[in-house]
Amino acid sequence: MNWQVVLEQLESGEVRSANKDENGVWQANVDVKQAILASFKAGENVGYDGAYAGFVDKDNLAPRQFSSDDNVRLVPGGSSVRRGAHVASGVIIMPPAYINIGAYVDSGTMVDSHALVGSCAQIGKNVHLSAGVQIGGVLEPIGASPVVVEDNAFISAGCILVEGVVVKESAVLAPNVTLSASIPVYDAVNERLLEKGAPIPENAIVVPGTRPVSSQWGQEQGLSMQCPIIVKYRDSQSDAALELEQALR
Repeated sequence: MNWQVVLEQLESGEVRSANKDENGVWQANVDVKQAILASFKAGENVGYDGAYAGFVDKDNLAPRQFSSDDNVRLVPGGSSVRRGAHVASGVIIMPPAYINIGAYVDSGTMVDSHALVGSCAQIGKNVHLSAGVQIGGVLEPIGASPVVVEDNAFISAGCILVEGVVVKESAVLAPNVTLSASIPVYDAVNERLLEKGAPIPENAIVVPGTRPVSSQWGQEQGLSMQCPIIVKYRDSQSDAALELEQALR
């Protein structure tokens, strides 16, 4: 695939670096990711001029520019959207925030201050990424799926999502929840342990918790490890608490 064409298609949303298959499972688009890596190889480090004077990056990956016609609010103060990232109409980006190459941010989403949307991450419609949220990027291995946050999810301040985890539609992560493929998630509502790497279910409300270290020595020392816990599923009361002020948009 021609990397120049692919970057343009990524920006327009015509292609994506990951797609949901017929079974609802997110899969990496290997051809697109290969094109992104090819763009890195093709570019040369240069010093930018104008608004980006003092910055150095690949000459073919300059930050995106927006106009009022795009209907994207990119508030002044140090935010950047790299080439090859899709930002849909109605997205708000508060400073400073960063959206990396290959990422997809759908309409109505808020990307708050100090939030990172890593390379190839997929963010759905009307998602709230609160201050300090870190959405990890996945370019390599080439077949690895990126982090996905589906429509209407609420990711509270300080959350960290890495290693291709998936947060399903309308789920809520409380402040400082950390999700990775290797951290077990406990569903206290249904009294079950989610399989490693399983998506956070729709409408789940997840809080940070702890679990005891299983070794005898660890138990003797009173050690525990971090783990996310599903404490409830969304209802009308929790929806009211999460309602966003539309006037801010």
